[in-house]
Amino acid sequence: MHVRDLRYFVAVAEELHFTRAAEHLYVSQPALSKQIRALERQLGVDLFERRPQGVALTEAGTALLPHARRVLDAWAEGAGAVESARAALRGTLVVGMSTSPGRGGLLPAIRSRFTAARPGTSLRLRQVSWEDPTAGLAEGAVDVAFVWLPLPDSERYGWTVVAEEPRLVALPEAHPLAARAEVDFADLAGLPFLALPRAAGPLRDYWLALDARGGTPPVIGAEVASTEETYEALVAGLGVCLVAAGNAPLISLGGVITRPVRGIGPSRYALAWRREDADRPLVRAYAQACRLATEGG
Repeated sequence: MHVRDLRYFVAVAEELHFTRAAEHLYVSQPALSKQIRALERQLGVDLFERRPQGVALTEAGTALLPHARRVLDAWAEGAGAVESARAALRGTLVVGMSTSPGRGGLLPAIRSRFTAARPGTSLRLRQVSWEDPTAGLAEGAVDVAFVWLPLPDSERYGWTVVAEEPRLVALPEAHPLAARAEVDFADLAGLPFLALPRAAGPLRDYWLALDARGGTPPVIGAEVASTEETYEALVAGLGVCLVAAGNAPLISLGGVITRPVRGIGPSRYALAWRREDADRPLVRAYAQACRLATEGG
């Protein structure tokens, strides 16, 4: 017996009319009637009573209908599982980020390992505003993302740390503290700071180093949502900001310098994913490629 036979049977049982069922199935009415007759012969019982005004289920047809529906539902689930597996083997993985990972060619290194493990899979990069500290993960716009820790609602995510780097202070070249080789955070605490948008939540607090301020609120000189905005605000003298060592080259352009800071801990850059996606083959493969690239494997 073919799944098609059960599909035809269920369609006629639901329509109780061969012509309407045939239209629903996109087959001819004679072909549908022939197939139902063949099914009845195979089962050795009539499934329908043929009447001038339509058809009615026999007792045997009524008994078969719920089982036929369950078989079709199970087949649809099985076909969906196969399709998901096929898509996992040859699909697209969307990688979110707010700033380019840089860091010694990290992205190309991950890509080469990932495509070797999953040939035929394509990678798509999506740039996300700093207003979203999850770089698209929270809203489901990306499959994995390069993010800064801590993440808001951190229990929703898993991650692997890509880099742990000192936090530097970025400031205009003409700033009085620029002459120092190293700066104490206590000397920065009272200065205007550039801040991430409020939507960044705990990440905004982290880059303002709230934990090192002893409860004293920071002075916000301006809010910034991109590397370009940060550089322009620094050059304009609107404030200073903390930056990870790996991102320092992005803003250490004309008129801006960075200096090491004593009294605060390092930053952590990570590849993150939603916990419910942890077992997706493409997510696992990209995370593994990331680990190999960062560990030199």
